[in-house]
Amino acid sequence: MYLNCHSYHSLRYGTIPLDELIRQAADCNVKAMALTDINTVTGIYDFIKGCEEANIRPLVGIEFRCSNQLRYIGLAKNANGLAEMNRFLTKHNFENSPLPLVAPEFNDICIIYPFENAPKVLKEYEYAGICAEQLPKLFLPEWRARLDKMVVLQSVTFRTKREFNLHKILRAIDTNVILSKLTENDYCKTSEVMVPLEELLAQFEEYPQIIQNTEKIIGQCHYEFDFKTPKNKKYYSGSQKSDMQLLTNLAREGLLKKYGNDNPQAEARVEKELKVIDQLEFSGYFLITWDIIQYSISQGFLHIGRGSGANSIVSYCLGITDICPIELDLYFERFLNVNRKSPPDFDIDWSWKERDTILRYIFDKYGADHVAFCGTNVEFKYRSIFREVGKVFGLPKEELDQLAKNPMALHDKNKIVKLVQEYGMLLEKYPNQRSMHSCGILISEEPITNYTPLEMPPKGFPIVLFDMHVAEDIGFEKFDILSQRGIGHIDDSVKLIEKNRGIKVDIRDTTLSKNEAKANAFLSHGKTIGCFYIESPAMRGLLRRLKCDNYKTLVAASSIIRPGVAQSGMMKEYIFRHNHPDRFEYFHDVFKEQLGETYGVMVYQEDVIKIALHYAGLPAADGDILRRAMSGKGRSKAALQKVKDNYFACCAQKGHPLKLSEEIYRQIESFAGYSFCKAHSASYAVESYQSLYLKVYYPIEFMVAVINNHGGFYRTEVYVHEAKMSGATIHNPCVNKSEYETALYGIDVYLGLMQLEGLETKIAHFIVREREAHGEFGSLEDFINRIPIGIEGIQILIFIGAFRFTGKTKNQLLVIARLILVNFKPENRNLMLLQEPIKEYTLPVLERSAFEDAFDEIELLSFPVSCTPFDLLQTKYRGQVMAKDLLSHHKKTVKMIAYLISRKHVPTKMGAMYFGTWIDHEGEYFDTAHFTNSLQKYPFQGGGCYLLLGTVEVDYHFPTITVSKMAKMPFVPDPRYSNTSDRQYKVHEQIREDVSMTHRAPYPQEHEINLPRHKMG
Repeated sequence: MYLNCHSYHSLRYGTIPLDELIRQAADCNVKAMALTDINTVTGIYDFIKGCEEANIRPLVGIEFRCSNQLRYIGLAKNANGLAEMNRFLTKHNFENSPLPLVAPEFNDICIIYPFENAPKVLKEYEYAGICAEQLPKLFLPEWRARLDKMVVLQSVTFRTKREFNLHKILRAIDTNVILSKLTENDYCKTSEVMVPLEELLAQFEEYPQIIQNTEKIIGQCHYEFDFKTPKNKKYYSGSQKSDMQLLTNLAREGLLKKYGNDNPQAEARVEKELKVIDQLEFSGYFLITWDIIQYSISQGFLHIGRGSGANSIVSYCLGITDICPIELDLYFERFLNVNRKSPPDFDIDWSWKERDTILRYIFDKYGADHVAFCGTNVEFKYRSIFREVGKVFGLPKEELDQLAKNPMALHDKNKIVKLVQEYGMLLEKYPNQRSMHSCGILISEEPITNYTPLEMPPKGFPIVLFDMHVAEDIGFEKFDILSQRGIGHIDDSVKLIEKNRGIKVDIRDTTLSKNEAKANAFLSHGKTIGCFYIESPAMRGLLRRLKCDNYKTLVAASSIIRPGVAQSGMMKEYIFRHNHPDRFEYFHDVFKEQLGETYGVMVYQEDVIKIALHYAGLPAADGDILRRAMSGKGRSKAALQKVKDNYFACCAQKGHPLKLSEEIYRQIESFAGYSFCKAHSASYAVESYQSLYLKVYYPIEFMVAVINNHGGFYRTEVYVHEAKMSGATIHNPCVNKSEYETALYGIDVYLGLMQLEGLETKIAHFIVREREAHGEFGSLEDFINRIPIGIEGIQILIFIGAFRFTGKTKNQLLVIARLILVNFKPENRNLMLLQEPIKEYTLPVLERSAFEDAFDEIELLSFPVSCTPFDLLQTKYRGQVMAKDLLSHHKKTVKMIAYLISRKHVPTKMGAMYFGTWIDHEGEYFDTAHFTNSLQKYPFQGGGCYLLLGTVEVDYHFPTITVSKMAKMPFVPDPRYSNTSDRQYKVHEQIREDVSMTHRAPYPQEHEINLPRHKMG
């Protein structure tokens, strides 16, 4: 009888989570119900599964609304009916056109109009829905005559009075008005609740025909869904047989290229994998991925294949990945096996500049009707909740900011704030809006609108209305088409090297960079700024602690830096065992056999599976549930609890000591959501090596590429400093030398026009285009004649020295610019300046301080170029020791002058602490730790130079200064404002620092880990 039920997937309208809606229906003895969320099918697949478990017959449909007006409700009679509705809604979503008042012609849909809006003439499959409070209207003859087309319309939107209030809050958020401004038309009726079926039927007992009509609709709707059949495009070449023939040929060609013609181990593995791929009919999946890679290579693009796909030797032979699974002992079963009917995704990265070209190819090649991005639900989050709900209650901006910024314990205690908190907490984890998955693409065998309507977000690629979890449940395996700046660094470096030096570097040949001796030396000393994944202070510290100088150790390092491994204490333990392999025992033989490569420490997701299988004896399916929980893909807490119970039962059966089993499970749990599979770490390590190789041998080109890809972990200034330390001469932007991006001529680096804060992007591009079309600018006058720029833009370019080729001072250029532009009309630009000779001005000679240029640079670039920050200090003191000396000062107190690069905030029980990264006067990096008691007296005061006093602690070859005192050192006053004291220190505030935050507690110390180093059983 319930033909119109809303879950919270009716965004900013429904209040009932899907599983609770089903539970309520079961409690009300409902035998059949329809989920008809507003303009979406997001929840129907979970709904079908949930109803089947609750013995309720599921009906699926859509409530079509336009501008909050209910037009009609559509119920699918079968799969074609759902597809009809999906295509209808997709058309209106794409055209952004209003839904018609009357439903179009449908074949396999039942349409229900609200009683008051029903057309006079209803088609055979159309009905008017009436609710109990409208029944008195049936005494009117014109309505009574239409009983044969009426059905029960008991809509469900909320459950309790509290949820009705929540519904009104959601409506106020959606309509962007305060609660008191809502009208009755903005929200649902107070009767839109689910009542026991007997009670509902009793309300309509005088109208048996309405009940019969309703039962007739329920009987006509037989939407069934096959969750087991894969929905991805099946074949690449037209049939399974021809796909397998092509895949076999490609794999064997790649085998010969990668391993030569005499490698029985590789040959056997290729044959074994091909057999499984054929058995599971995933040849099309491999070939579509291969096809995308071939297109990428044909365009000269660089890609990185990572994730569990790197466990496959076939993907290695096809060029999808660059990881040899034999070298790293990666087992194919982690990626694909006969017991696991769906493969994990291939994750493939491109440069952020090239990803859209790849996406366009996929959509064009496989058809717009068959390709779409995965959707995702953006939930109400803690801070945004209080801001949104507070706005509904009419709170002013200042109070909203306080609610969003502070924890609940610090909120005001007034009545309104309590209401904001109460309803805000109810909204936590509710979906707020639909968005686009960052990288997941579905390529469907059938038209994708058979499963969902599509929306067209601003990025121009359609999205489905369900997330990746639902996609996987219904049989889709997404293709992850990712982008990252690290590949842009590598790709652009290679192009720059060829352009600047005439050298072609085949960076795709990983044997060139992997385990290269000089690169390994840089790696072990943490000289990795700019390199993908290994440039952060934490990672550089880890590399130094491990003296990491080889590929396999870097693979491990890439995983143990992850929060789950580090937080559990296993990172600390790995470092200890790596440095002291003779000072521990494996606490069980299984750990020695299975995890000998990582000293018995669980580092990868596979390690957890290995221990679950070989120590506890859990079945493979349980191991996979653990893996999915660790990777954040598992959604069922009940399933995980079942595995946990089974784990302890199996351990007891095997006679393992309970204490050891508990310790092992503690380690397993600590991984949740934050560990890599080994193949993923290996892929990251290969990319890290590629960027490191380029940094070692072509450092200036590499740093220019990093700058042009908008950096990485640090701000642009740091990468400019690295280029300078590598021998580059850094030049300020110049209208005759600079490109929009940073340009390189030999060792001369000209910062790009894009770096100038305040210069319009379109003007920056125009300058470069005009110069390329008509030659260099001869003078300032020539520039003004050719470029449509105002006095503000001219001043920016003058102050940064972009006209220094003229030989005139900045002051002289300013005078010329103002004399020309004082009565200048843009429309006369070409006429006036071309026809009239330029006047020669007698210009005064004005003295400039040597520091004026530096302060111009800070103002326009946020960092000085013509000198170092140390040159701007009032003091000549540069500290007692330099960064290079710290290793020999263990436990000693040192005093240093340093320039702040970055700091990371870490919460502790005692309060905030920070880890700092600095450069000394010689340009070398070092790190500091700042504990709460020190920070209370000596806090950070923004970017700049500080005097530091602290004790050096050398932890496994890595020195850190624990700072006891620090003070920000004064720079010289800005000489440009020598006559106005209030401005003399204003520009100094523009000197930046990189600040990162974490909500995780600091990593545990060695004594807190208490990980056994002796045999336990």
